[in-house]
Amino acid sequence: MKILLFGANGQVGWELQRSLSPLGEVIALDRRSTGLCGDLTDLGGIKDTVRQVGPDVIVNAAAYTAVDKAESDLEAAQLVNAVAPEVMAEAAAAVGAWLVHYSTDYVFDGSGTTPWVETDATGPLNVYGKTKLEGERLIASHCARHLIFRTSWVYAARGGNFAKTMLRLAQERETLNVINDQFGAPTGADLLADVTAHAIARVVQQPTAAGLYHLAAGGETTWFDYAKYVIDQSIRAQTDPEVIVKAIHPVATSAFPTPAQRPHNSRLNTAKLQQVFGLHLPDWQIGVTRMLAESQPIKI
Repeated sequence: MKILLFGANGQVGWELQRSLSPLGEVIALDRRSTGLCGDLTDLGGIKDTVRQVGPDVIVNAAAYTAVDKAESDLEAAQLVNAVAPEVMAEAAAAVGAWLVHYSTDYVFDGSGTTPWVETDATGPLNVYGKTKLEGERLIASHCARHLIFRTSWVYAARGGNFAKTMLRLAQERETLNVINDQFGAPTGADLLADVTAHAIARVVQQPTAAGLYHLAAGGETTWFDYAKYVIDQSIRAQTDPEVIVKAIHPVATSAFPTPAQRPHNSRLNTAKLQQVFGLHLPDWQIGVTRMLAESQPIKI
């Protein structure tokens, strides 16, 4: 199997380089790649690269993810999140390849408290969500052999993330204010990558499994409880430098105004994914604890 990976050096792309390698040859590209084009703003280059490589599977881990910036940068967000995936879908169909793509809980309006299922009505609140939803629809319309995974609150040991930011602030400040009216499940890039590899191995043998799936870690939390969990783990592990924070206060989303509106309910129902692919998705705390141990490094 030949796999063409876009966004190779992002959080998910980095883990995919590991998880996909047992499946076959992985051609991993990012926007700085030479020889082959990994720049999603170069539509002709993307099309030529797919034609030249002739992959069995294309995995698109690249995206425009600057949620607030997208509000004033619609053209760039739409190009990367919608138009480029459309070009990939057309190119994949032309060479008979599968296309794997990642989307987001931001395609929903964040209302209610029930975890979203794949068939629920969408209603994105911001430009980022709108462009990601458009990308989903364009892929589905151009390439029957597709897997689209909607996920939420992605983090990785490599690079920056919410947990690392909270730990840094806990070492600098005695008081923290953290949002407690947004609900979701922190989902590790390593989990996304491992599930992707499993799903690809299955779907190439069972093409009827193609389609849209929700993929997130088990359980749910708020940013406030997520921060508390991370800091408690750090205190328990006696990390150095010492945590000095004495109080963590829950606040409403309105306490931190941003250009892009965020959904309050980012819960995703993953029953379809687990049933079709025979998977168990571990609770979010398991992945976060492991990430902390890897990035400190400490024993937790």
